[in-house]
Amino acid sequence: MILLKMAVRELLSHKKRSIVTLLLSAFSTALFIFANALNNGSHNQLIRSSVEIYPGYMQVTNRAFEDNPSFDNLIFDIANVKNRLQGIEEINASAVRFETYALYSTNEQSIGGMFTAIEPENEAEVSRLKRSLVEGEYLTEDDTNALYLGVELAQRLKVGVGDTLSFISTGADYSFAADNLVVKGLFKTKLYEFDNGSGFVNKKYFDEVMSSGNIATHIIMSPTDISQIDTITLNVQKALGKELEVKNYKTTLEDLILAMEIDTIFGYITLGIFFIVIFFVIGIFAFLSVYARIRQIGVLRAIGTTPSQVMGMLLIEALILGFLSVGLGGAAGAYATNHYEKHPIEIASLADVDPEEYAKQYNMVAEVTFPAEYNPPKIMVEMLIMLLLNLLTVVYPIVIINRFTPTEAIRYV
Repeated sequence: MILLKMAVRELLSHKKRSIVTLLLSAFSTALFIFANALNNGSHNQLIRSSVEIYPGYMQVTNRAFEDNPSFDNLIFDIANVKNRLQGIEEINASAVRFETYALYSTNEQSIGGMFTAIEPENEAEVSRLKRSLVEGEYLTEDDTNALYLGVELAQRLKVGVGDTLSFISTGADYSFAADNLVVKGLFKTKLYEFDNGSGFVNKKYFDEVMSSGNIATHIIMSPTDISQIDTITLNVQKALGKELEVKNYKTTLEDLILAMEIDTIFGYITLGIFFIVIFFVIGIFAFLSVYARIRQIGVLRAIGTTPSQVMGMLLIEALILGFLSVGLGGAAGAYATNHYEKHPIEIASLADVDPEEYAKQYNMVAEVTFPAEYNPPKIMVEMLIMLLLNLLTVVYPIVIINRFTPTEAIRYV
């Protein structure tokens, strides 16, 4: 109790020094929390958007399809596979796709692109295709030769909603397939390459013209708990057997995940350099502050105060300032993080940048906002780290001061 009173009295007697130390540490804490939250939040959104636009969180394919994506390596009994998936509680929704390529032709020009059959209602549960509608209507289960076309591809073909074009492709039985299609709707996912080369039709119609009944290239699945996706992937793989392969987005979007991890590492390095500077500034300030009290500490030692009591007093001072600064900085950082999770930062407000043009260069989703990630457990850990850093700044000066004898300390100038 005596050491606590002495520590409080010392802090109050040097208010300017205490306030400067407190504000510097509080600012560092708030910045540390907010920078990590913004970095994690923006990365999570980019990955989530990339996954939900089309690839999906989980997918089933023939095991040989990735190495040899031919019509000989398809899922040949999708009804049986879907029945087995229905018995897995961890799967929230599933949708069948048949991906191939076709030559789209109008009176003016012909352009090759992806030609994909989907189950419209089920697809809406596993991707953002329906939500990406910008003109016309989305597909329905009763559609025949209706085409749902990417905006960029439509511009290249110079067609709009209601216009007719033709396609030529190869059927699942390697027969010749061709028909006229009517553009029913246009979509824009903000993933340029995808919007620039994708068209979708109803699976029932596709099966008739492409001879693909009960056949698919992919079955896309949405898990009930994304955080347990690795475990769910293993469970689905066991249920479907060895002939089929089950992969989640960590594999299908491996390059993107790796890029985000590398960016995170560089973010931590940049942040680390900043905090090393801050740590040394606080450390030097603490060192000078403690050294300025050598004579005072010498007097305390002369009247019987032990080195451990001196250490205890200085540590209590550091703890008081540490708790106050970390509490203040943590509260400010948490408030900013929570605010910018609900109201993401607009890229346009940061600089005169066109997100879509920037995204085209790197084939990324053209996100226009940067949300923060409000995660209270993470914030508590980060506050604890900053508290430990505050305590570390006074360890060295305490050790040095305790090496002085009472006489040397009193005579120190």
